[in-house]
Amino acid sequence: MAIDELTGITGFTHHLTGWLRRLMPPGPRLDRLTADLEDTFADRPEPLTAAGCRAVEACARMHTRHLELHFDAGGTAEPDTRSHGWPPVDPEQVRARAAGVREVRRLADGTFALTLDTLDPVEYAGPYLEAAFALARGAGRLVLDLRGNGGGDPGTLALIAEHLLGDGAEALSEVIYRDRRRQWWTRTRPPGSALTQDLAVLVSSHTYSSAEALAYHLQVRGRAVIVGETTRGAADHVTPVRLTGQVVGLLPEGTVIDAVTGSNWEGSGVRPDVACTAEEAWEVALARPVRQSASR
Repeated sequence: MAIDELTGITGFTHHLTGWLRRLMPPGPRLDRLTADLEDTFADRPEPLTAAGCRAVEACARMHTRHLELHFDAGGTAEPDTRSHGWPPVDPEQVRARAAGVREVRRLADGTFALTLDTLDPVEYAGPYLEAAFALARGAGRLVLDLRGNGGGDPGTLALIAEHLLGDGAEALSEVIYRDRRRQWWTRTRPPGSALTQDLAVLVSSHTYSSAEALAYHLQVRGRAVIVGETTRGAADHVTPVRLTGQVVGLLPEGTVIDAVTGSNWEGSGVRPDVACTAEEAWEVALARPVRQSASR
């Protein structure tokens, strides 16, 4: 029998906090998260349900916006004993959605607009993004629409930033894991090849995870004006874990530290420079005066 069937919500929560202590970097935030979960659900013997998972998520959300619990009442798979990481993506599915490049437009006024709905792995997304950015050469201004983007590969984030931040290599972030650290940089580009036009990035309350990271990195470096709604505020790197036969969790395992601010957008979200509803963001961005040069 699965652990939730044997011991209810209390037992499940104890199992979850054990995984969090295995995955997350040690520190006060982990201590507060696990203490709150164990205190809140200390006397809950009833069987775990989808509603119970939502309650656990809501409690965890005070400390991490990225913890998700996906409940399947009919699930029977064996729980994980170690983290296996993300499964490989299906290249055919990536090609079917053009690696999230939903729309590329060149307007009559010289505006280049790219709507990007996800950040697929860079080895598949790279050719689509290179083709899209080739159409931006000579544009009067750039609009990057991330309002529906749920995030994805940090490598793809770095590739996009590389086209927008300048020709020189630049540190983006450091991700602190429990047992290691990883830095993310843009690569050096051929002189004069990076895009320097005025840039607006559209965001919404649905912009999530690595899509938030892209908006944040561009904003704090003064490269883009962010237009729209405050984003969801999920900065952690996460990994999937089958916690029980019925529950798959997306659990935080890495803390992102921006190379400029020494902080991140966890909990607060990326706050727009020009606030408006998501529906208004496109027209508001087009109504902005164009800055003559965005090169830094």
